Order: sequence, then C-alpha cells, then structure tokens
Amino acid sequence: MKPRIPHLGSTLDDLLREDDALEEIEARAQKRVVARQLEKLMSDRGMTKAALASRMRTSRSALDRLLDPENASVTLYTLTSAARALGGRLELSVSSVRRPIARTGRGAPRGPAVRRAGKARI
Repeated sequence: MKPRIPHLGSTLDDLLREDDALEEIEARAQKRVVARQLEKLMSDRGMTKAALASRMRTSRSALDRLLDPENASVTLYTLTSAARALGGRLELSVSSVRRPIARTGRGAPRGPAVRRAGKARI
C-alpha cells in the first residue's frame, strides 16, 4: 500500500481552509480591490484625501484606514459614504461558491453523462 500524501489533489482553498486562513485572505484581497477602486475614482476626479474626507464628514485618518489595503476591517456605511462622496455608489453581491473538483493523479472524475458519451461508438 502506498503512503498517503495528505494534500495531493487538494486545492489551495482547501489548504487555506484547513489552516483557518481562507476567510481572512479573501477579505484582504477584496479590501485591496475596493481600496484600488476608490483611489482610482479619486485620481479620475482629481480629489485629494483631505477633500474626500471632508465630503465624507470623517477624519483623514479614518479615510487612510479605508484606503489601507491591509486593513480589512471596514463598515458598509464607510464604503457607501466614500462611494457617494466620489459620485458613485456601492454595489455588493453574494453568490454561491462552486468548489473546484480536486484533481488527483488518477484523472478527472467522470459523471454519468461523461461515461455515456465516452462509450458512444461512431
């Protein structure tokens, strides 16, 4: 019997989930995207951080936390406020997660439809 290799066929998501790090990494990645989008809107509109903070009625340090890609702790209120101050709007969505099929050394799993198609003769 061959020794079992624990992560053969698993995905990076599976590994991160095992380490309880997946949610934190996804949150940081999403925050990084939002921070870049806000900075791009600021640049497009020629708006400084001080001007945006004033329009949001918040402090410059609070705005710096919002724009910090490493700080994933942010409220929907703050995001909405920033988007409105930049003439935009916040759009959120929640979707179901499709887990990728784990790949193993034995080839991809075959469902009934694939098995039938594989047996067809021409």
